[in-house]
Amino acid sequence: MEKLVEQGISLRNFSEGDHKTICPQCSHTRKNKKDQCLSVTIEPEGGAVWKCHHCEWSGAVAGSSRAYQKPVQYKRPTPLKQTESQPMLEWFKRRGINKQTVEAFNISRTSSWFGDGEEACYAFPYFKDSQLVNIKYRTKDKKFRQENGAERTLFNIDAVKGHWESTGRKEVIIVEGEMDVLSMFEAGFSYACTLPDGAPKTAKFDESDKRFQALQSCDWLHEAEKVIIAVDDDEAGNALKMELVHRFGKDRCWTVEYPNHADIKCKDANEVLVEYGIDVLREIIEHATPHPIDGLYTVHHYEKEVLDIYDGNIQRPVSTGFDNLDEFYRVMPATFAVVTGIPNHGKSNFIDQLSVNLAQNNGWKFAVFSPEHSTANHIRRLSEKVIKKPFDVGVSQRMSKRELGEAMAFLDNRFHFIEAEETIPTIEWLLGKAKAACLRHGVNGIIIDPYNEIDSTRDGNKREDEHIRDLISKCKQFCRSHNVSMWLVAHPAKMQRGADGAYPPPSLYDVSGSAHWNNMADVGMVIHRDFEADQTRVIIRKIREQGLYGSIGEAFFKYSLARHVYESEPTQTEPVSYYGDNDV
Repeated sequence: MEKLVEQGISLRNFSEGDHKTICPQCSHTRKNKKDQCLSVTIEPEGGAVWKCHHCEWSGAVAGSSRAYQKPVQYKRPTPLKQTESQPMLEWFKRRGINKQTVEAFNISRTSSWFGDGEEACYAFPYFKDSQLVNIKYRTKDKKFRQENGAERTLFNIDAVKGHWESTGRKEVIIVEGEMDVLSMFEAGFSYACTLPDGAPKTAKFDESDKRFQALQSCDWLHEAEKVIIAVDDDEAGNALKMELVHRFGKDRCWTVEYPNHADIKCKDANEVLVEYGIDVLREIIEHATPHPIDGLYTVHHYEKEVLDIYDGNIQRPVSTGFDNLDEFYRVMPATFAVVTGIPNHGKSNFIDQLSVNLAQNNGWKFAVFSPEHSTANHIRRLSEKVIKKPFDVGVSQRMSKRELGEAMAFLDNRFHFIEAEETIPTIEWLLGKAKAACLRHGVNGIIIDPYNEIDSTRDGNKREDEHIRDLISKCKQFCRSHNVSMWLVAHPAKMQRGADGAYPPPSLYDVSGSAHWNNMADVGMVIHRDFEADQTRVIIRKIREQGLYGSIGEAFFKYSLARHVYESEPTQTEPVSYYGDNDV
């Protein structure tokens, strides 16, 4: 309560659940100063998240981890008596929806929820397991509201489950809005559903986004084998499509293309139904395009993707948080990076720093497999990167217990740890856990540190280099299917000292086991410490798409013992060698 008050957020009570109030950021500047545009959710563990649906201001505060974890109690709406009127049926008819469909979905006409006098609105009941759990209301001019405190589920989700049980086909059509679900029903597709809260303006892959809370309440839906995404063809719809592909995986997703003629352009299923009729809408779904990368396709399948690249409508790489490193390497989603370096030169420490930078600057989330140290000690190191103070007592002032609590609250929903407690995991097991993290938490990055902690048992007579080749292929396919970045730390083979007695920086060809580490990686990174100069070199040996997210080069850092973080140093002007003898 105190933390919310500090943010200027005032509530009538602070009970667990959903609340509405005015926004301290924008309400005082608006004509309707009493508009309760700020949504606040008090979570079971005592924390809170909020978002303004007008100015997009959002945030969160952590609660006590010792709070009582009681189940969420949703409010069940009072069932409405189905009412019809001629104006209502005529309105739906103009949208291509007949009376039988209106009755099948129990749609009613009711008095307005919007404070607009007696203006009528239409009520769309949401059922889950045959129980009424929510009602969504809309006016003719597209104002929307839902029942307060209701459980979030998907509209028509029971029909999807019934389709699976009756046909044995685990397929679903996801559209953007109840009218599109009704349109699909008119076209003969009973297994269409929609999220209750619309599409986001941009794809953020944020697990706390309430728009996707309904997916978490229907965990069985993640078993879908075919997901046809037929959302709106606009900026918000494209963002929603990216979010759904991220959660379900490209290998299970199919997309549609709406008619786009010069005289009539359609952006959603209902517009297709109105302008072209049932047969065209049915044909669009039946000719949905598969998303998988594998297989044989014509240029036509990639036409939209190529045009998006031409128009600049593509996902762009993000900053590492270091200006000097950004010159040579920026983090691109769907890429696989190999990180190597001599033991005790700071590979894990630098990847920790990179991941915290991405979490702080870009809101990224991570799934981490790092068994060489205990998870508690790993959190200790990450906390140092967040607070920029040492954890332990020493020469410099250590972080306070309050600061440690703040660090762990920040890390809690951003870093998810994969642990195999009794066995050495296979790559298939690790990627299975990573997939669960993508679906449930919306992670953007996967860290595997190191490779030699993965089960190295080879099938049949497979050679070591073939085993590594197949492992890298599986990792790369995973990255592309789920649009995540992956960093895999791999140690070099035994190195030979140079004439000066020091070890030279390894190349990717020095990584133990196979030249595939160099040949197949999208990014090759070497962490090398010069102990005499007290300097760390981050050498970028490999960038597959040079110019798009990096180039060959190196950046220099000093590790601050006072702050326990890496600090950029000026790029050296004298020529440096990026390659070892083995590269020649």
